[in-house]
Amino acid sequence: MKVIRIEANGGPDVIALTDIAEREPGLGEVLVRNHAIGVNFIDVYHRTGLYKNALPTGLGLEAAGIVEAIGDGVTRFGVGDRIVYANGPIGAYAEVHVVKQTQAVKLPDAIPFDIAAASLLKGMTARFLLRKTFRVERGHFVVIHAAAGGVGQIAVQWAKHLGANVIAVVGNHAKAKIVRGLGADHTIIPGRDDIAARVREITGVGAHVVYDSVGKDTFLASLDSLRSLGMMVSFGNASGPPEAIAPSALQQRGSLFLTRPTLFHYTATVEQLDETAGDLFDVIASGAVTIAPPTRYALADAAQAHRDLEARKTTGSLVLIP
Repeated sequence: MKVIRIEANGGPDVIALTDIAEREPGLGEVLVRNHAIGVNFIDVYHRTGLYKNALPTGLGLEAAGIVEAIGDGVTRFGVGDRIVYANGPIGAYAEVHVVKQTQAVKLPDAIPFDIAAASLLKGMTARFLLRKTFRVERGHFVVIHAAAGGVGQIAVQWAKHLGANVIAVVGNHAKAKIVRGLGADHTIIPGRDDIAARVREITGVGAHVVYDSVGKDTFLASLDSLRSLGMMVSFGNASGPPEAIAPSALQQRGSLFLTRPTLFHYTATVEQLDETAGDLFDVIASGAVTIAPPTRYALADAAQAHRDLEARKTTGSLVLIP
């Protein structure tokens, strides 16, 4: 079968398409024929070595497809089921992949494979950010960085569905137009606007919460955008890891809360995974959140997908098609 592998950490050029033998599913595992594979920024972190994995390694945590075989003890799925997974194991950039039954969920018939692969990890991320890490309620002022990206587009719509006032931070005017179309109340373009000053102008006293996936370039501006007792949610490092700060910096800015969450701690059990994915499927089915058709690349073009993602040339989600 065709798979993407890397022999060393580095830039997109380390990505290589190769052939390996299929593995039979073991106890509690299913073999999935991938129909669409999600491309996420965490894949870049694995490729570069920011998040460590033993080498050589595959890439990718998310895909949607059909179960072709099941191992002993599998009760959640049967052969022929449509499923989607986003909790790994790493190696989803492949024609087929073996995953634990506890790491996948059934895919409703109404959701196409490419939409599922484009939205499960990002949508479940948006769900835990908005409903668990900081529970957004009607009237809250919410700042969402990289709002035209995959997580951002879902988060903007979901936050508006919850009744929040959404301040979207984007890279250019074209992206600002996209997020306004998704319901964002205000847009901020770094370089043109002073992020913190503009947030305070809009809110009067600062935002209740800032969701920052950019990292180094925006971290301090995000902290300075918060009102007293506000929460800074740092959930990505697209521009590199932020510099370390002293705890007193939070006190000086108004007894702020700072957290660095990850999806996998919010979907650690089957019950949590099913609840999180179910909430996502519900808001998609209701029309509260619309997933834009993803940008599609052939599996063999995974390196180009990474280049485009890192260069911020894309909006929405990217998928690989085996």
